[in-house]
Amino acid sequence: MANNLQDVDALLFDVFGTVVDWQSSIAKALARAGDAHGIVGADWGEFAREWRAGYSRETQRIAAGGLGSLNVDTMHAELLDQMLNSPRWAHLASRWGSSVRCNLVQAWHELDGWEDSTDGLYTLKQQKIIATLSNGNVRLLVDMAKYADLPWDTIFSTQLFGVYKPNPKAYLDAAQHLSLPPSRCALVAAHIYDLRGAAAVGMKTIYVRRPTEDAAFRDGVKAKVDGGEVDVVCDSLLELAQVLGSGATIPQARL
Repeated sequence: MANNLQDVDALLFDVFGTVVDWQSSIAKALARAGDAHGIVGADWGEFAREWRAGYSRETQRIAAGGLGSLNVDTMHAELLDQMLNSPRWAHLASRWGSSVRCNLVQAWHELDGWEDSTDGLYTLKQQKIIATLSNGNVRLLVDMAKYADLPWDTIFSTQLFGVYKPNPKAYLDAAQHLSLPPSRCALVAAHIYDLRGAAAVGMKTIYVRRPTEDAAFRDGVKAKVDGGEVDVVCDSLLELAQVLGSGATIPQARL
Protein backbone atom coordinates (compact mmCIF):
# COMPACT_ATOMS: atom_id res chain seq x y z
CA MET A 1 0.00 0.00 0.00
CA ALA A 2 1.45 3.37 -1.01
CA ASN A 3 2.43 5.81 1.71
CA ASN A 4 1.85 9.55 1.46
CA LEU A 5 5.49 10.60 1.61
CA GLN A 6 6.09 10.82 -2.15
CA ASP A 7 5.93 14.62 -2.07
CA VAL A 8 8.28 14.98 0.90
CA ASP A 9 11.53 16.72 -0.01
CA ALA A 10 13.13 17.00 3.44
CA LEU A 11 13.45 14.74 6.45
CA LEU A 12 13.92 16.61 9.71
CA PHE A 13 15.29 14.48 12.54
CA ASP A 14 14.92 14.60 16.23
CA VAL A 15 18.34 13.51 17.47
CA PHE A 16 18.43 12.54 21.16
CA GLY A 17 17.06 9.00 21.36
CA THR A 18 16.04 8.90 17.71
CA VAL A 19 19.47 8.97 16.08
CA VAL A 20 21.80 8.61 19.08
CA ASP A 21 21.68 6.41 22.17
CA TRP A 22 22.00 9.07 24.87
CA GLN A 23 21.26 6.70 27.76
CA SER A 24 24.09 4.21 27.25
CA SER A 25 26.53 6.93 26.21
CA ILE A 26 25.91 9.12 29.25
CA ALA A 27 25.84 6.16 31.64
CA LYS A 28 29.30 5.16 30.38
CA ALA A 29 30.61 8.71 30.80
CA LEU A 30 29.24 8.83 34.35
CA ALA A 31 30.79 5.44 35.14
CA ARG A 32 34.19 6.64 33.95
CA ALA A 33 33.92 9.72 36.14
CA GLY A 34 32.82 7.55 39.05
CA ASP A 35 35.69 5.10 38.61
CA ALA A 36 38.20 7.94 38.41
CA HIS A 37 37.04 9.24 41.78
CA GLY A 38 36.57 5.98 43.64
CA ILE A 39 32.76 5.99 43.55
CA VAL A 40 31.25 2.51 43.69
CA GLY A 41 27.72 1.16 43.74
CA ALA A 42 26.03 4.05 41.93
CA ASP A 43 23.27 3.37 39.41
CA TRP A 44 24.63 5.38 36.52
CA GLY A 45 21.76 4.42 34.23
CA GLU A 46 19.31 5.89 36.73
CA PHE A 47 21.45 9.04 37.06
CA ALA A 48 21.41 9.44 33.27
CA ARG A 49 17.64 8.96 33.10
CA GLU A 50 17.04 11.51 35.86
CA TRP A 51 19.29 14.02 34.13
CA ARG A 52 17.46 13.48 30.87
CA ALA A 53 14.06 13.75 32.58
CA GLY A 54 15.09 17.16 33.89
CA TYR A 55 15.99 18.24 30.37
CA SER A 56 12.64 17.04 29.04
CA ARG A 57 10.75 18.82 31.80
CA GLU A 58 12.61 22.10 31.29
CA THR A 59 12.47 22.19 27.50
CA GLN A 60 8.74 21.51 27.48
CA ARG A 61 8.15 24.16 30.16
CA ILE A 62 10.08 26.74 28.14
CA ALA A 63 8.38 25.64 24.91
CA ALA A 64 5.08 26.50 26.56
CA GLY A 65 6.27 30.05 27.30
CA GLY A 66 8.33 29.67 30.47
CA LEU A 67 11.62 31.42 31.07
CA GLY A 68 14.95 29.63 30.88
CA SER A 69 18.10 29.06 28.87
CA LEU A 70 17.86 28.21 25.18
CA ASN A 71 21.35 26.67 25.31
CA VAL A 72 21.16 23.02 26.28
CA ASP A 73 24.77 23.01 27.52
CA THR A 74 23.77 25.63 30.07
CA MET A 75 20.64 23.68 30.95
CA HIS A 76 22.57 20.42 31.38
CA ALA A 77 25.07 22.15 33.68
CA GLU A 78 22.33 23.69 35.79
CA LEU A 79 20.47 20.39 36.05
CA LEU A 80 23.65 18.54 37.00
CA ASP A 81 24.33 21.00 39.81
CA GLN A 82 20.76 20.62 41.03
CA MET A 83 21.03 16.84 41.07
CA LEU A 84 24.31 16.92 42.98
CA ASN A 85 22.67 19.18 45.55
CA SER A 86 19.77 16.75 46.02
CA PRO A 87 19.75 14.23 48.88
CA ARG A 88 19.90 11.28 46.49
CA TRP A 89 23.16 12.30 44.81
CA ALA A 90 24.74 14.68 47.35
CA HIS A 91 27.43 12.13 48.20
CA LEU A 92 28.91 12.74 44.73
CA ALA A 93 29.09 16.52 44.97
CA SER A 94 32.34 16.79 46.93
CA ARG A 95 34.12 14.39 44.57
CA TRP A 96 33.00 15.97 41.34
CA GLY A 97 34.36 19.49 41.12
CA SER A 98 33.88 21.98 38.31
CA SER A 99 36.22 20.29 35.81
CA VAL A 100 34.51 16.92 36.19
CA ARG A 101 31.11 18.53 35.83
CA CYS A 102 32.21 20.38 32.69
CA ASN A 103 33.47 17.12 31.21
CA LEU A 104 30.16 15.42 31.96
CA VAL A 105 28.23 18.21 30.26
CA GLN A 106 30.58 17.86 27.29
CA ALA A 107 29.77 14.13 27.17
CA TRP A 108 26.41 15.05 25.65
CA HIS A 109 28.38 16.21 22.59
CA GLU A 110 29.80 12.69 22.09
CA LEU A 111 26.85 10.32 22.00
CA ASP A 112 27.01 7.06 20.09
CA GLY A 113 24.62 6.59 17.22
CA TRP A 114 22.29 3.63 17.09
CA GLU A 115 23.72 0.77 15.06
CA ASP A 116 21.65 1.69 12.00
CA SER A 117 22.01 5.47 12.21
CA THR A 118 25.09 6.24 10.13
CA ASP A 119 24.34 3.82 7.30
CA GLY A 120 20.68 4.80 7.38
CA LEU A 121 21.43 8.50 7.13
CA TYR A 122 23.90 8.05 4.27
CA THR A 123 21.24 6.08 2.40
CA LEU A 124 18.47 8.57 3.15
CA LYS A 125 20.74 11.44 2.10
CA GLN A 126 20.68 10.04 -1.44
CA GLN A 127 16.88 10.28 -1.44
CA LYS A 128 16.00 13.45 0.48
CA ILE A 129 17.40 16.50 2.23
CA ILE A 130 18.31 15.35 5.74
CA ALA A 131 18.62 17.82 8.61
CA THR A 132 18.40 17.91 12.36
CA LEU A 133 15.50 19.57 14.10
CA SER A 134 16.69 19.24 17.66
CA ASN A 135 16.47 21.08 20.94
CA GLY A 136 20.22 20.60 21.26
CA ASN A 137 22.31 23.73 20.80
CA VAL A 138 24.23 24.29 17.59
CA ARG A 139 27.73 23.42 18.83
CA LEU A 140 26.48 20.27 20.53
CA LEU A 141 24.87 19.08 17.28
CA VAL A 142 27.96 19.89 15.20
CA ASP A 143 30.24 18.03 17.61
CA MET A 144 27.86 15.08 17.76
CA ALA A 145 27.68 14.87 13.97
CA LYS A 146 31.46 14.69 13.73
CA TYR A 147 31.78 12.23 16.60
CA ALA A 148 29.08 9.79 15.45
CA ASP A 149 29.48 10.27 11.66
CA LEU A 150 26.04 11.75 11.07
CA PRO A 151 26.09 13.24 7.55
CA TRP A 152 23.50 16.02 7.85
CA ASP A 153 22.90 18.35 4.92
CA THR A 154 22.28 21.11 7.46
CA ILE A 155 21.70 21.53 11.17
CA PHE A 156 18.64 23.18 12.62
CA SER A 157 18.78 23.78 16.34
CA THR A 158 15.75 25.28 18.01
CA GLN A 159 18.29 27.59 19.67
CA LEU A 160 18.31 29.44 16.34
CA PHE A 161 14.54 29.93 16.47
CA GLY A 162 14.28 31.13 20.07
CA VAL A 163 12.04 28.25 21.18
CA TYR A 164 12.06 24.57 22.04
CA LYS A 165 9.98 21.83 20.47
CA PRO A 166 7.07 21.24 20.53
CA ASN A 167 6.44 24.97 20.10
CA PRO A 168 4.99 25.31 16.56
CA LYS A 169 7.56 27.96 15.65
CA ALA A 170 10.34 25.35 15.71
CA TYR A 171 8.76 23.28 12.96
CA LEU A 172 7.56 26.22 10.88
CA ASP A 173 10.90 28.03 10.97
CA ALA A 174 12.80 24.92 9.88
CA ALA A 175 10.49 24.45 6.89
CA GLN A 176 10.76 28.13 6.00
CA HIS A 177 14.57 27.99 5.98
CA LEU A 178 14.37 25.12 3.50
CA SER A 179 11.98 27.14 1.31
CA LEU A 180 9.41 24.38 1.69
CA PRO A 181 5.84 24.29 2.94
CA PRO A 182 5.45 22.06 6.03
CA SER A 183 3.58 19.50 3.94
CA ARG A 184 6.77 18.78 2.00
CA CYS A 185 8.70 18.05 5.18
CA ALA A 186 8.55 15.01 7.44
CA LEU A 187 9.69 14.84 11.04
CA VAL A 188 11.48 11.64 12.05
CA ALA A 189 11.31 11.05 15.80
CA ALA A 190 11.09 8.43 18.55
CA HIS A 191 8.75 10.66 20.59
CA ILE A 192 5.06 10.85 19.85
CA TYR A 193 4.69 14.31 21.46
CA ASP A 194 7.23 15.68 18.96
CA LEU A 195 5.46 14.11 16.01
CA ARG A 196 2.13 15.49 17.18
CA GLY A 197 3.70 18.95 17.27
CA ALA A 198 4.95 18.52 13.71
CA ALA A 199 1.64 17.14 12.47
CA ALA A 200 -0.21 20.11 13.97
CA VAL A 201 1.57 22.45 11.53
CA GLY A 202 1.09 20.15 8.54
CA MET A 203 4.27 18.06 8.46
CA LYS A 204 4.32 14.35 7.71
CA THR A 205 5.36 12.12 10.60
CA ILE A 206 7.67 9.11 10.88
CA TYR A 207 7.90 7.24 14.18
CA VAL A 208 11.10 5.28 14.89
CA ARG A 209 10.80 2.81 17.74
CA ARG A 210 13.84 2.93 20.02
CA PRO A 211 14.28 0.88 23.20
CA THR A 212 15.07 3.86 25.45
CA GLU A 213 12.24 6.11 24.30
CA ASP A 214 8.49 6.47 24.79
CA ALA A 215 8.12 3.36 26.94
CA ALA A 216 4.53 4.24 27.82
CA PHE A 217 3.49 4.79 24.20
CA ARG A 218 5.93 2.99 21.91
CA ASP A 219 4.06 -0.27 21.34
CA GLY A 220 0.77 1.50 20.75
CA VAL A 221 1.89 3.89 18.03
CA LYS A 222 0.52 2.87 14.66
CA ALA A 223 0.72 4.11 11.10
CA LYS A 224 -2.35 5.58 9.45
CA VAL A 225 -2.62 2.49 7.27
CA ASP A 226 -3.25 0.57 10.51
CA GLY A 227 -5.68 3.12 11.91
CA GLY A 228 -3.03 5.14 13.79
CA GLU A 229 -1.91 8.76 13.71
CA VAL A 230 1.54 8.78 12.06
CA ASP A 231 2.45 8.26 8.44
CA VAL A 232 5.12 5.60 8.92
CA VAL A 233 6.30 3.42 11.82
CA CYS A 234 9.69 1.73 11.55
CA ASP A 235 12.39 0.18 13.71
CA SER A 236 15.47 1.65 12.07
CA LEU A 237 16.64 4.32 9.66
CA LEU A 238 17.65 1.62 7.19
CA GLU A 239 14.08 0.35 7.24
CA LEU A 240 12.88 3.90 6.66
CA ALA A 241 15.17 4.19 3.64
CA GLN A 242 13.68 0.98 2.28
CA VAL A 243 10.14 2.26 2.79
CA LEU A 244 10.88 5.58 1.09
CA GLY A 245 12.71 3.87 -1.74
CA SER A 246 9.85 1.52 -2.46
CA GLY A 247 7.04 3.96 -1.78
CA ALA A 248 5.40 1.35 0.43
CA THR A 249 4.14 1.53 3.97
CA ILE A 250 4.69 -1.64 5.99
CA PRO A 251 1.50 -2.53 7.84
CA GLN A 252 1.98 -2.88 11.60
CA ALA A 253 1.02 -6.54 11.58
CA ARG A 254 4.03 -7.36 9.36
CA LEU A 255 6.67 -5.57 11.47
